[in-house]
Amino acid sequence: MPPALLPAMGVPALTLVMDPHDDVVHTHAALAAHHPPSGRITLHPGPGTTNDTALAHDLLAALGRPPLLPGRFPSGRQPAWEAATAWVTAQPVTRLTVLRAHRLTARRAERLLQLRAVTGIYLTLVCHRPRLPAALHQALQAVDHAVITDPEAAQHHYGDSPPAHADDAGGAVRRSGRWITLPALDRLVSYDSPASCTPPQIVWRHRSQPAPLTAHTVREVARRLADSTAHPRLAAALAAALFTGASFQQLETAGLRDYDETAATLALHDRARYTDGCAAYPVPGWARVFLRAAACFARLVSGEDQALLAAPGDRTHLLRLAETARLRPPQPSAARRAGRVEWDWRERREAEKYDAMLGVCEKPSRG
Repeated sequence: MPPALLPAMGVPALTLVMDPHDDVVHTHAALAAHHPPSGRITLHPGPGTTNDTALAHDLLAALGRPPLLPGRFPSGRQPAWEAATAWVTAQPVTRLTVLRAHRLTARRAERLLQLRAVTGIYLTLVCHRPRLPAALHQALQAVDHAVITDPEAAQHHYGDSPPAHADDAGGAVRRSGRWITLPALDRLVSYDSPASCTPPQIVWRHRSQPAPLTAHTVREVARRLADSTAHPRLAAALAAALFTGASFQQLETAGLRDYDETAATLALHDRARYTDGCAAYPVPGWARVFLRAAACFARLVSGEDQALLAAPGDRTHLLRLAETARLRPPQPSAARRAGRVEWDWRERREAEKYDAMLGVCEKPSRG
């Protein structure tokens, strides 16, 4: 992002903007500066909500993610803040402006300050009242912050509006509802044997390497994953399936220690050697944001023992995510299709060929 938009040396990473007359110019300027590709997020909390989970959902929406996370969670609480923190950490987001800050409850203010502390994001709170409410005043007591009262200085602080032609995946890009058929998803529902070790780099002996995606397909797949789920683990699992061609059982073996961000490798395990054996796969550039988010999410939720990509109950959710994103493996002809995505079509076809071959071999000879 432009250096002018970053806080100057020695300036606190939290700024309070006072808008005593609730001037609409402040709201328009802050919303106009919202541009995730440039690292700027403007959060306009939904009216009529006060709990902190709803604020996390608003933040996920501002980040361009669907606000709901599928699946069951051990604590019984949807880890929405952990997911939002993971995406802020993984994406190039450096600034967060929160409108209507005078309505923040003590718990919501605490959540935002925790987010700033964990991610290092530059936080701006806009108070549309002459004085700070008690909850916000109390929350800021122990936090070093700057205060802006001049309207022109505030508008400059929000940042410039992005140009109309800016390449924003959430903006003018045409949304295509067409399926993307990817052979790398052929084995997603296969059953393999999990194990854990420190494997060598992948050697493609038993099957061909998944074909690299074209630049256009990479952009479209990344956009669809971002639009289809806020769950970092599921998004990373589907991304990993595309560059590894791995089955769900292999994806399930990956833990935090199996992702090396520095070397950009992901280790998957298959000690029984049903397919590739245990191997480390290079992570392409387009998929690294999803792996970084999943790793951050895993640490926030359960620590180092947390699954990185897929938990035992995630299989159905992962397939539904792929269908929501309109991603599928090769399908049978329209005449043979049952009207839905057939995930095990390739394996069923191979099983039928094998059964037919056995039937020929077992026929009694004529004597």
